[in-house]
Amino acid sequence: MTASTPTPASGGTTRHAGARRRRLAILLSLPLALALALPAQAWGPLGHRLVARLAEPDLTPQARATVARLLAGEPEPTLPGIANWADELRSSDPGLGRRSARWHYVNLDGDGCGYDAARDCPRGDCVVAALEKQTAILADPGRTDAERRQALKFVVHFVGDVHQPLHAGHAHDRGGNDYQVNYRNKGSNMHSLWDSGLLNARRLDEDAWLARLRALPAPPPVSPMPADAPRLWAEQSCRVVAAPGFYPRGHVIDEAYVDAHLPIAERQLRLAGAHLAATLNAALGGNG
Repeated sequence: MTASTPTPASGGTTRHAGARRRRLAILLSLPLALALALPAQAWGPLGHRLVARLAEPDLTPQARATVARLLAGEPEPTLPGIANWADELRSSDPGLGRRSARWHYVNLDGDGCGYDAARDCPRGDCVVAALEKQTAILADPGRTDAERRQALKFVVHFVGDVHQPLHAGHAHDRGGNDYQVNYRNKGSNMHSLWDSGLLNARRLDEDAWLARLRALPAPPPVSPMPADAPRLWAEQSCRVVAAPGFYPRGHVIDEAYVDAHLPIAERQLRLAGAHLAATLNAALGGNG
């Protein structure tokens, strides 16, 4: 009997240790599970604020005045202050967040990155149709200020979204979310890399990034605004994804990849700022 008494304790210890390991495994897996459950954010908060800050100086006086009136009372009543509102809906307004979840991206899987509304945007649930609809609401002086304010918040965000290449990528890898990569000995995915990883590689703060982007050549003026501008921007973003070398060999992101592709991300941000200003000027330049 005495020889067998340690057995229950030993078995209990083993069971407790096994339970602890299982609990630890569950806790460690939670961040990954939550990351997979949530839609990715184009450019991340930094990128969206940069797009908005790039646009602000190029607003016409009429557009600037209307933006100021619509945003009066906001915690940060500026374009960068509301640039991430659409991503924050998942916590601040889950119902609207769910309804608008598909408005942040479009999957372009056709030959040559051509957009086909019936195929790529059924029921208007994609960034191309959403940007068209919300811009029309913003431009309509017959709408209430509340409706136009919400539309402005969507427009500022969606112009940024449509210029993040993987928000106009391919369905088979969910815009790069399912394409795993190793970057600086850490696991990530292509979507996350283009959202924020490339920008973070330079370790600059927001003001330094803004100065860097403003030093780039100014994009050609968008005038008059094409009626199908969101489609054109989505197709251009898709062509970035389709270019040779965009997806790295061996799923490894090295410094050569960063050096080659960070200028493309910078160009896309610069374009987004110019296109946002042009969109708001066209929608608000003559409206009160």
